[in-house]
Amino acid sequence: MSLASRRAFVLALASLLAVVFATGRAASAAGPAEQLRGQIDRMLKTLEDPDLRKEGKAQERRVAVRKAAEEIFDFSETAKRALGRHWAGRTPAEQKEFVALFSDLLERSYPSKMEVYGGEKITFAGEALDGEQATVRTKIITKQGTEVPVDYRMLHRADRWLVYDVMIEGISLVGNYRTQFNKIIQTSSYPELVNKLKTKQIGTPEDDAKRTSQR
Repeated sequence: MSLASRRAFVLALASLLAVVFATGRAASAAGPAEQLRGQIDRMLKTLEDPDLRKEGKAQERRVAVRKAAEEIFDFSETAKRALGRHWAGRTPAEQKEFVALFSDLLERSYPSKMEVYGGEKITFAGEALDGEQATVRTKIITKQGTEVPVDYRMLHRADRWLVYDVMIEGISLVGNYRTQFNKIIQTSSYPELVNKLKTKQIGTPEDDAKRTSQR
């Protein structure tokens, strides 16, 4: 990925999850876009809660944000797709552990970035339904006037639509991590991947961008 693409990727991450809170109108009141809008609205209210912003409330705030994020993301599905072909070979206990570790990685990458949302303008480009799957298309318009397309891939679970992948300028969140995870497993082992996740040696896309810009 080029440095320019990485920077755009980071910019979108900084606004991610706040994306459907701003301007635009969902294609259907009962559709995935409108449901996502409501979920994001609740998360933003959690972040704006003055009581949770008080000193010493960091952990409580993190728990509240994590709970809100669980209403938006299907962490199990995202983790499964990120691990790709290596998922089937894992035991139920290993799968459960991986979902927990990957969820923590996503938590560091996404909900935390909502706090630095800079008021970029957001527009809806529509939603596309295909049975139990849907794609909600949006655009982030930066303060410089640049448009960054962000698509949310969602699955219908019971009575809810949940995000399992995010496409930023055509780059898949799941695909990005799947490539990284597959490389570690092939050059080392699955236990090494787990160890890297536990010790936070695997960074978020923003971490990668920072390292690249410093070279």
